[in-house]
Amino acid sequence: MRTAKTHRPLRVAIIGTRGYPYVYSGYETFVKEVCERLVARGVEVTVYCHRPLFKERPKEVNGIRLVYVPCIETKNLSQLTNSFLSMVHVCFSKADVVFVANSANGPFGILPKLFGKPSAINVDGLEWLRPKWKGLGAKYFRMASRLATKLYDCVVTDSDEMQKIYLEEFNSPSKMIAYGANPRYPTEDSLIEQWGLKRESYYLIVGRLIPDNNSDLIVAGFLQSHSKRKLVIVGDVPYRDAFAQRMKNLGGDRLLFTGYVRDQEALAALYHNCYGYLHGHEYGGTNPAMLKALAYGCAILALNTRFNQEMLQEGKYGWYFDKSADSLRSLLDYVETVPEKMKVLREHSREGLGQKYNWDFVTDEYERLFRSLCKRKLEGYSVKGR
Repeated sequence: MRTAKTHRPLRVAIIGTRGYPYVYSGYETFVKEVCERLVARGVEVTVYCHRPLFKERPKEVNGIRLVYVPCIETKNLSQLTNSFLSMVHVCFSKADVVFVANSANGPFGILPKLFGKPSAINVDGLEWLRPKWKGLGAKYFRMASRLATKLYDCVVTDSDEMQKIYLEEFNSPSKMIAYGANPRYPTEDSLIEQWGLKRESYYLIVGRLIPDNNSDLIVAGFLQSHSKRKLVIVGDVPYRDAFAQRMKNLGGDRLLFTGYVRDQEALAALYHNCYGYLHGHEYGGTNPAMLKALAYGCAILALNTRFNQEMLQEGKYGWYFDKSADSLRSLLDYVETVPEKMKVLREHSREGLGQKYNWDFVTDEYERLFRSLCKRKLEGYSVKGR
């Protein structure tokens, strides 16, 4: 008598983020949103974590299996050493497919290739152009990004424009899967009172205090404007940094540095109640902070880049300023005179998310990709970006 065959679940390993549950940046948000959904669909997910970040180290949280890997705790080496050791571990594991975040991990794609494990990498932004990486750092990221296109079975880009850039720069096709966002509506507006703020009494920036995000340009343009509102800067850097310290030293009654805001309800209230959200990110693709601004109903004023044009759909869901303090000053002085138009932007911003930035759709795309990579392995060939 024959017994029916039982199909074991797909096993996916995630490498290159800080871990789970540790929401610090876009990659960790991706892990939370996508991996929790995959587990609910019956996929077996293992996330590799930075051991030093976790005082408690349970083997499983919310159905997601966790492996804690050490690293060299410096600004430039912690991610690379953690990813390398994680990759060695995963090659001896039962994972069916390996998903890696961050183009810095491009060279490590040789390991799953040697062990016959299907692999994909999300390359994120134009790391080699970011001001924080200079000299050898920039050269390494460009080399690592090129190797990523050679060593992994699939390169994932998070925006249509980034997909074009990888074709232009490396002649490499890629699979475009954006990040997602969850639409949010006002909850407890009084949470902003802890900073002495009132509804629409301030502009908002959210992001790390690094040159890449042009926070210095935004502060300069704001201080030159005639606005009577405050500029609230949410974010910091988790290490000693001269640029961040210079920013904080600017001080003055018109600027408010909150540091990290880890209370998600308080952060949501800051988004919900700002007069305008200022976005200066320049080198990434789909930016998680911008998605939150859309999801929380903000009027968005963004640096004019090909990525921000894509996200705001050529000005349908926000306005742009050029990369100069004068350009931003001019825009701020204008928006102060048109509160009714800013209100319209706030009322319609959530519509900008659409299917493309929906976490359920994003999860669908990743699940299809992972199953496709495993299927192609069984059929005896790999694929890049299909």
